[in-house]
Amino acid sequence: MHGDLVAMAVFALIGAITPGPVNLLALRYGLDGGLARPLGYVVGASSSYGMLVWLAGMGAGLLLAHPGMAQLIQWVGAAYLAWLAWRIATAPFHGGDGGDGAASPVSPGAWRALMDGGVLQVLNPKAWIVAVSGVALFVSAESGGKPALVKFCVISVIGCAAGGAVWAAAGGLLKERYARPQRQRLVNRLLGALLGITVIAMLF
Repeated sequence: MHGDLVAMAVFALIGAITPGPVNLLALRYGLDGGLARPLGYVVGASSSYGMLVWLAGMGAGLLLAHPGMAQLIQWVGAAYLAWLAWRIATAPFHGGDGGDGAASPVSPGAWRALMDGGVLQVLNPKAWIVAVSGVALFVSAESGGKPALVKFCVISVIGCAAGGAVWAAAGGLLKERYARPQRQRLVNRLLGALLGITVIAMLF
């Protein structure tokens, strides 16, 4: 029993903390400083991921077996990420402390940040793949049915929150180095380019 929980936790944390579009945006929120927006973003992303795991366990993962549906998610996700990449890479810089959201390429309010996290996770093909793989590994292989799915959902939400929090905290730690306008512009372009590379990887 404890071995299963440890295995689930390791799987969830590795899937959540590895680089990806969700974590890159968590880093960007952290760079802007403050607590409300990074926290809102992490809560939105982790809650949304828990929903994906639940839907995968209830059979929604079978939709990905349909080439048309899988391609639709891929293209819509790629379009959204491309828009985010452009928005970040071309964002104007500001000379303040970054805590008021002025000229920020990410959403200025906690509620908008929460929505950013939730929407991006739903449109993130990596999240769907990890969710379906985890359900197949830890839920379908067990005889526990819904209790096993609930257990995996809870662990997945915690793992996703921990992974996103690490990236947001890293952004917060780098905030002082990022304060100069030239560095802001450089970091924005770098993060935008990394998101663009993610889009290319998704499509090809």
